[in-house]
Amino acid sequence: MTISVGDKLPDATFKTMTADGAKLVTTAEIFAGKKVVLFGVPGAFTPTCSNNHLPGYLENHDAILARGVDTIAVVSVNDVHVMGAWARFTGGEGKILYLADGNGDFAKAVGLDYASDGMGLRSRRFSMIVDDGKVTAFNVETKPGVDESGAAHILGQL
Repeated sequence: MTISVGDKLPDATFKTMTADGAKLVTTAEIFAGKKVVLFGVPGAFTPTCSNNHLPGYLENHDAILARGVDTIAVVSVNDVHVMGAWARFTGGEGKILYLADGNGDFAKAVGLDYASDGMGLRSRRFSMIVDDGKVTAFNVETKPGVDESGAAHILGQL
């Protein structure tokens, strides 16, 4: 079953890259007592994710935070090293929290996993606003590209 507005995020553990190396971080640490914009992509370094989806969040970083958001985070079914490299490559370090869902456990728990031809388990492209662990807005793409899950749409929902 896919997560919906009003649902609490399931408990999950991600990895994120820090200056000291890979670090485990839980949904409680990320979302408890905070307003977070979380968006998910099928894969770091893939064309639509790198050229269309992520750049909108980087360009609108300050505008999103100005609307009361504490953190902007991106999650992908990639390992922590790939996500760390993507953060450096995109210039997003310190602006966006890059979360590695290496086994797709979070994607499965929120019902957004799918089997991609040739790329294995992936997450659907989505965005959500999470307030103290509870989903208050949720957008999932139903066709290729970035529309409903993009930064411009999230700005309109904040």
